[in-house]
Amino acid sequence: MIYQRPLAYLLALEGIALLRANAGDHDAEFSAARIDEIRRLLDDPALDSEPVAAGHTDTVTGYGIWSRTYDQPGNGLFDLERPVVREIVDPLPVGDALDAACGTGRLTEYLAGLGHRVIGVDSSPDMLAHARERVPDADLREGDLNALPLDDDSVDLVVCALALTHLPELGPVLKEFARVLRPGGQLVISDSHHELVALGSMPHVRLAGGEPAFLPAYRHRASDYLDAALPAGFTVRRCAEPRVRVVESNAPALQDETGPWDDWPWSLFKLVPAAHRAVFDGTPALVIWHFALTS
Repeated sequence: MIYQRPLAYLLALEGIALLRANAGDHDAEFSAARIDEIRRLLDDPALDSEPVAAGHTDTVTGYGIWSRTYDQPGNGLFDLERPVVREIVDPLPVGDALDAACGTGRLTEYLAGLGHRVIGVDSSPDMLAHARERVPDADLREGDLNALPLDDDSVDLVVCALALTHLPELGPVLKEFARVLRPGGQLVISDSHHELVALGSMPHVRLAGGEPAFLPAYRHRASDYLDAALPAGFTVRRCAEPRVRVVESNAPALQDETGPWDDWPWSLFKLVPAAHRAVFDGTPALVIWHFALTS
């Protein structure tokens, strides 16, 4: 189980903000304000609640639930990812492309629009149902990233967006990408940055009975991607880390409403806007890799 309390999260944000100040990012007045705010948080009875106990669920179940709202506006990662991925993919020759973990077809549609012959693979039938509505002419297949339903040397380009954080090991899936790519093929990966995951950006859903549950969210470092990609025959072409930019907030320093668990941690930021900005502004949200398979 994962036990979450708003107070614990808010104190953690304050602590990270104080560490940033200790490293010279902020002045003494900022540090004093954080300590005063910690005292106020500890004295606020509205925050002195029992923890929410959340379980775990697998990606098929989780995305089956999430598929109902996945395409709704509000996912800021898409906006950060889009320009970097397009800088990489737009100049590539048109050919056979795989959208691995295609979800609702967001990148499948984009690749098809460029003229690629696209195969989309996903383990979630519910996400694939949305993809079929979005890109009705695409070749969409149910399958697992570790055992892709494609022949060897069958595509020129693989894209995989916001999926590898769900896998405990990267080696097997990178070998699969190398297997299905033709020599000289291109691989583009976007993934949730391990720093953002550590700050609480973990996908969560309510199960059929209303129980809170988290999808798997592993914190892969750069060395994890490289240790998986290089032995599989890939070379690095580019690595980018788009960063969060926090807009100034006029919210008061402390409110009584934490919002429902479903909106945590995002609804908690308004309670400590200065600490939130100090922690999140400039923090990497994504890691985006461009690899090429050696000929």
